[in-house]
This record gives sequence, structure tokens and C-alpha cells, in this order.
Amino acid sequence: MIPAQAAEAREPHAVVALKGVAVHRRTSGQEIILDGIDWTVRAGEHWALLGTNGAGKTTLLRLIGATMYPTSGTVEVLGNRLGRVDMRELRARIGLVSAAQKVPLDAAVHTVVLTGATGTVQPLWRKYDDATREHAHALLAELGCKELADRRFGDCSGGQRARILISRALMADPALLLLDEPFNALDLPSREDLVDALHRLAADRPDLVTLTVTHHVEELPPSTTHTFLLKEGRELASGPADRVLTPDNMTSCFGRPIQIARHDGRWYARSGR
Repeated sequence: MIPAQAAEAREPHAVVALKGVAVHRRTSGQEIILDGIDWTVRAGEHWALLGTNGAGKTTLLRLIGATMYPTSGTVEVLGNRLGRVDMRELRARIGLVSAAQKVPLDAAVHTVVLTGATGTVQPLWRKYDDATREHAHALLAELGCKELADRRFGDCSGGQRARILISRALMADPALLLLDEPFNALDLPSREDLVDALHRLAADRPDLVTLTVTHHVEELPPSTTHTFLLKEGRELASGPADRVLTPDNMTSCFGRPIQIARHDGRWYARSGR
């Protein structure tokens, strides 16, 4: 095998591959939501997706989560091209955590996690055997929520709910986990609990790929390997996190002077004057 072939053989396989992707919204005119997006996410990588409100982050996540099609270009997720695969079957292989998810507040935490096995809002009790129930307990323990199993989901704190929903998303053993602003409205202790949980998850599950949408670099766990900066529907910069999270890139992305520092594997940002 020649060196180039050997290097290609060692390269991790693509879990997500977008080529020339555009999304247009046709209303009174034609609004461009995304344009010219080329993005490859490989096995073992943990990406952060950052950008201002309205940059197109949610639309990009919906494409990767197989809940919509692009206007043009190709989207391949877990080796399947959108438009040539049953979207429902593909979504069953993707873990998603979002504040928009409908979860019964009066359900027990263990029940909420169980519903991740069937991808339903309400539990389908006949589908859950003893092994499935034990798996739900094990995931709660993995995310540091073992003691919450019998508590009402609605009685849990915001940070606890985020970790419970991650447990739910992992019930189907997905290869790809999408986290849509999981830190939204969390206080400092809850944020740090979730950062720690995501960092442990990356260490314990080396084959799991994560993609986290956030507004704040302080929310990124040290396990973050790559960053994609989105500005007005277009890629501003993407690649290894240390190369992308620079003052120049962040200033250009967010439209004001930003300083970036890193300490003990964590990033910190402030707006300079």
C-alpha cells in the first residue's frame, strides 16, 4: 500500500457529510437561510456549532437530524443520503436533545428515559422488557442522575432535566448525538454539572460523535475537538477548535471585538473595547 493509500485507510469514516448545501425559504421573496455549506464530521469528533441568532444553526441541525431536506446540495448522515433513505428509520439512529422536545412533566424520570427506546412521547409499556428498563437505569447512573429515577420530571431542575434528556437520547445507542442549546437557562452549578457529564460521556463512549449548538464557549467541555462558525447562513471557519476559536474569527462571527482564552481545557470569551 502506497503512503497516500495508507493515510486514507487510517482516516476515520465520515458520519456527516454536507456538500454544496443551501436552504432557501420561499415567502414573498426568496430568503437564503443556508448557502454553500461543505462540512464533514468524522467518527470520534466532538463539534461545537456557534453563531449569532438567525445565523442558520437550527436549520443546519435539522438537516443533520434528518427532519428536513436541503433546497440544493447533498446531505449524508450515517452513510445515508437524504432523499434516498427512510427519514424515520434514519432519525431512530440519531440522538437529539432539544428544549423543543415534548416530554410529559408528570412522568417519572425513569419513564421519560424509557420512551427514548421507542422514540415516543408517551411510554409504550409492552415494548420495554427487563433489559430495556435496566438500560434506562444504567444511563441515568452514567449521567449522574441515578437517584432521580422515581422523581417527577417536572420537579427536576433545569440541569437535571438536560442530563435526563441526554440519557433518553442514548437509549437507542445512537452513533450521533445532537445537542441543541442544552445549556439554555442553566445556572452556574447546573452548567458545570452538564459540562462534566458531557466530558465523561466523550471519554466513556469513544465511538459517539456529538454536535453541540451553543452561544457561549464557556459551555464547551474540554472534550470538544472541532468548531464550526456560522455567519449569515455561510461558513466563516471550521476545523480543530484551537485553530477556529481565535479572537479574529470570533470577532468576525459576532460583530464586536472578542478576546479568547483557554485554561485547563476550557475556553473563555469576553468582549474587548
